[in-house]
Amino acid sequence: MSERITRYNPARVYELVGTVPAADPARVDAVVLAADTAQRDWARVEVADRVAALRDAADAVEPHLPTLAELLARESGKVLADCRGELGFALTFLRWVAEHAPRVLADTALDDAAGRLLLRRRPYGVVAAITPWNAPIILSFLKIAPALAAGNTVVVKPSPLAPLAIDRTVRLLASALPTAVLQVLHGDAAAGAALVGHALVGKVAFTGGAATARVVAAAAAAQTTPTVLELGGNDPVLLLDDADLSPEPMRRLVMASFATSGQVCMAAKRLYVPETRHDEFVAAYRAAAAEVLCLGDPLAAGVSMGPVVTAEAAARITGLVEDAVARGGRALPVGRVDPGADLRAGHFVTPTLVTGVPEDAPLVAQEQFGPTVPVLSYRDEAGLIARANAGELGLGASVWSADEERAFAVARRLEAGFVFVNTHNRTGMSLRAPFGGVKRSGYGREYGEEGIAEYAQTCVVHAPAAFRAGGAGAAANAYPAS
Repeated sequence: MSERITRYNPARVYELVGTVPAADPARVDAVVLAADTAQRDWARVEVADRVAALRDAADAVEPHLPTLAELLARESGKVLADCRGELGFALTFLRWVAEHAPRVLADTALDDAAGRLLLRRRPYGVVAAITPWNAPIILSFLKIAPALAAGNTVVVKPSPLAPLAIDRTVRLLASALPTAVLQVLHGDAAAGAALVGHALVGKVAFTGGAATARVVAAAAAAQTTPTVLELGGNDPVLLLDDADLSPEPMRRLVMASFATSGQVCMAAKRLYVPETRHDEFVAAYRAAAAEVLCLGDPLAAGVSMGPVVTAEAAARITGLVEDAVARGGRALPVGRVDPGADLRAGHFVTPTLVTGVPEDAPLVAQEQFGPTVPVLSYRDEAGLIARANAGELGLGASVWSADEERAFAVARRLEAGFVFVNTHNRTGMSLRAPFGGVKRSGYGREYGEEGIAEYAQTCVVHAPAAFRAGGAGAAANAYPAS
């Protein structure tokens, strides 16, 4: 009997949510071989027909959104409203790609005095999509939609910590597509290594942590397989001295830190506030948190934050807070607990704001990836920029100011792939805006036209003017003049 991956509810750890079969290397090989065979026919389909099939695939998923959302909430600990939102947004993204891909992927032809030049957008072949547990649907769709539109086939390997909803979703999508164009398989690190290192995989798209990314990149490099890596961040929030601390923006900032229990790569993770407004900010932030942040079972009405994903994650996050307090920090619980919640039943961590913590504390210097965030005061803008840019990560950042021009001027000085203005996290995203990191936060882009172009390689056909009929010719070893 084949092994299976078992998933229990992180909010009620005794509750079995479901299982999926784990693939061994032989199964991985069979899936990739099928994808490679299917890709040849899929690439010959016109782009217009490929995106029409993607729209049909979105329609096949839509009736199942309520049951998929509940399944995602039960396996991941993400609150039900967020799961509904993620699934709906994933379909919105797929349809956005279907609308824009024909233009982005179109051939470009030039015929002028310099010669005739044809630029063709060609697929890579089989794309391996390695996806995480914290937003498994949208982070898979960010790879599936543009890769399929470009004529690739896709094999998705989700995280074992949230395999169930994405398994069903991919199978629903695949039901509207030709056989083996889109497949899903599950497994541990060995299955991932077999997939990434497969000789027939043409590109690898990975979202996850730095340690796994190094393993993925090394395995891909052994085959000289190109990669897209979207990794973690330690996003600084820069509140300038004229920032609006009224309830509405503060509610937005609270959820930018604590949505999905803070387990988001682009969450707000370091809050820099003017020294003169420190106490005012803390009071405003805590008041906003009391309104919008409710800890409890993800399926309960009114709950906005559930458990973290595992007991190990809970222990790590608690340890970061305890270390910060030992260094002189002060931990301030924020939000409230749902009266009907049994926090002993799952991996619940009290959301905390930590003040007075030194900059070298792990809570500040590392990505917390959990429901705790430090508040750090500053005196001058020059020092603020240096502190915000410290460290090896550069995924996101945000600048908050009543003066948009001033905010943009500061944003230009930040070492981040995506800088939000007067918001942070998903409220600041746009389908048209490419997203990705700098420094050790990865490379390549998702969203926007660049996110579509990631899955097509430019191939060239060129007839230089010198050698066309009537051309002047050139020496056999000449360099081009233009």
